[in-house]
Amino acid sequence: MEIFFTKLQGNGNDFILIDEMEENIIPDSMKGQFSGLYCDRRYGIGADGILFISASEDADVRMRLFQPDGSEAEMCGNGIRCLAKYALDMKYVKENCTIETESGVLSVDMEYDAEGEFSATIDMGKIIFEREEIPAAGKGKYCEEIDGMAVYAVNTGVPHAVVFTEDLESLPLCERAPQIRHHDSFPKGVNVNFVEITGDDEIVIRTFERGVEDETFSCGTGSTASAAVANYLGKTGDIVNVTTKGGPLTIYITEGRATMKGPAVTVFKGSISF
Repeated sequence: MEIFFTKLQGNGNDFILIDEMEENIIPDSMKGQFSGLYCDRRYGIGADGILFISASEDADVRMRLFQPDGSEAEMCGNGIRCLAKYALDMKYVKENCTIETESGVLSVDMEYDAEGEFSATIDMGKIIFEREEIPAAGKGKYCEEIDGMAVYAVNTGVPHAVVFTEDLESLPLCERAPQIRHHDSFPKGVNVNFVEITGDDEIVIRTFERGVEDETFSCGTGSTASAAVANYLGKTGDIVNVTTKGGPLTIYITEGRATMKGPAVTVFKGSISF
């Protein structure tokens, strides 16, 4: 038996995509185990997660994402761009489409420019500041001190914590982030973003991702969350240029909603033999 896959990346946030448009290739009960095995960078293909694309009753296609620890993520900004590119290339969708995620149905606009570079603009939906919906313990908007750090939290498809710093480059991210990621305030855990303001509408971020349990090169929902908090606090305007380790993203904030624009690249295709 052969399972065909496509490897894609969005700003260095990389994914293995399995096409289940015609049939269920990996049983649902095995998807988490499959992700844990093949996301491994030494003994597997290597990725930050596995995307499954399938038919949807509510949108043009459906996306599911399983992470290296076997858990299923509600949404992923870089992942949805990668899946959208694959769907467009396979002619499953047109340049304007909708994608069902565990966080709801999101609209996508895609294009190839004159040089053949792909980009997608994603309606990331409402920015959720209320603790009950993040989810986070307590009432009202989240701002707490954790181990001496001022932590803000929002949900931009998945829960994110945001911490501002003036020295992002030398920050020991993988030492500091787990204290927030596993804090009792967050019943489902939380992704953690450390953010440095570098201009009027410019931020640089580093993200520790829940489920990957490590720093990733980029995080679309984390970029959105960081831009949303920076905007809410008056540190930036409504258009925020975000620099991640893997490259730039642009976040647009309009009346409590966010839109994200960024690239996606097909890396290679292959097959797994059983």
